[in-house]
Formats: sequence, structure tokens, C-alpha cells
Amino acid sequence: MKKTLLIRKQTGELEPFSHDKLVRSLVTSGASEDDVRGIIEDIESWFQDGMTSRKVYNRAFQLLKRNKGAAAARYKLKKAMMELGPTGYPFEILIGEVYRRLGYEVKVGQTLKGHCVTHEVDVVARKGNDLHFIECKYYQHTGKNANVQVPLYIRSRVDDLIRYYQGLPEYAGVTFHGGIATNTRFTADAVSFGECTGLNLLAWDYPQGRGLKELVDLQRIFPITVLTRLQTAEKQALMAQDIVICRQLKENIHILTTLGLDERRIHKVAEELRNLCDDPQ
Repeated sequence: MKKTLLIRKQTGELEPFSHDKLVRSLVTSGASEDDVRGIIEDIESWFQDGMTSRKVYNRAFQLLKRNKGAAAARYKLKKAMMELGPTGYPFEILIGEVYRRLGYEVKVGQTLKGHCVTHEVDVVARKGNDLHFIECKYYQHTGKNANVQVPLYIRSRVDDLIRYYQGLPEYAGVTFHGGIATNTRFTADAVSFGECTGLNLLAWDYPQGRGLKELVDLQRIFPITVLTRLQTAEKQALMAQDIVICRQLKENIHILTTLGLDERRIHKVAEELRNLCDDPQ
């Protein structure tokens, strides 16, 4: 009987190594059937019991990068989310773009008056008579999840805002919503409280099938941190200029000359951006 091999998660826990899970992540990245088959064969022959998930991820990423840069970029999406820091502002821009691509008019980083006090609101999104106040909770480590204290706090802030705006005649007929977006996950209690009190929650894989990962991939709202043709310092320099989304960089590709990139590298970055941003035919 074949021994079940174990993989060590970032939390330190051991779980059975899943061939199917690795295949799904590679297919989702856009890797070809031949690439997936070759990478799986390589990793399964190389894998040793108790290896960390990070080590397996790094090997798969390097193999993808060697074969197909755009697939490698999409495969590293989760890690790229952790590279948007150290401040949470780039993540706010990304969430704003998620709502914008869903048809909302969006403002990021607003200071709004509430009934009792003023509030800094990360993202304000409006579509018709639906108005959303969204708080972004950004973490630089996958093991850090948003606990129940987060929706408890946000619910009170949203209620204070709604109480003020409902009293303004120009907002008559508007339906107000509160929301929280995080780049990691919510604890079970956070989800229960959020759902019970009517907060819209968005996390890496929540709601199921419509989580941040799916929305980013479906709408092609990839952060520039996925790019394999730019160095970390170059990405940070771009984010300092509020260039956070690959689409932004694609539309302002000339900005790379200010970072000292030569024409050859700019061409390679532009090619990767086209593969990531252009809608499939």
C-alpha cells in the first residue's frame, strides 16, 4: 500500500499532499495541459514527506516561469497580494478597481461625516441607488485572518454613517450597505456575525465561487506584484505612484522609462501585461 505523503502548511499543520489540488491551481493559472503534466511529474518525483507548502509552491512557480510567464504570474496571485504592503493603500486601490469593474462609481480613501463622528472610509462604491461603505483589512501574512472584532467594529461605523446619510434629502431612496474586504480569510465567527448583521464580506475564497481570487481572475484585475518581469524595488516604486493594477501599468507603460528600464525590458513587461490583461478571444 502506497504511503500517504504529508505537506506542512504555513500554519505548521500537516495535511496529506494533494495531487488534485496542485493540478487545479496550475490549470487555473492558465498553464497548458502539457505544462501541467510536466510540472506534476517533476514535483511528485522530487517531493519528500513533510516538505513545506511554500517550498512546493516555489518549485511550481519557477517551472511555470520557465515555460510561460503569464501563467506563472497568475499562479503567484495569492503571494502577490501579500506583497502589496507595507501600507494597506494599494489593496484599497485594488478593491476599488474590483467594484469599478462590476459597474460601480468608486472613490477611494474618503473622509465622511457620520451622525456622531467623522470616519475614514477606504472605498465608497455606488451603482444607481445602492451605496456601499467598504473597509479594507490588509494583512502581509496568510496565517493572519480577520476575526469577529473586525465586523463588530465596522458594523458600528457603518451604522453611524447610514444614520447621517439617511437624514439627507439628496439620499432619499438610496439603500445603504456596509462591507469588509480582506486579502486573507475571515474566521468562522466573523463570517457568522457579518452575515447575521448584513455586512457584505469579501475574502480570498469567500463567498464561495465569488471570492477575491475569482473576481480578480475573472475581471483580470491583477496587481502589478504578480509580474515576473519586474523587480521588487521597481514594483514598490510604481505603487508609490499609485500604479497598483496591471491594467494601469499597461495604459501607462511609458512610466517604466522613469525607472531606468531599457527598451528590451519594457517590451518584455508589455508582453506579460498583454497576456494578463487582454480578454481571452
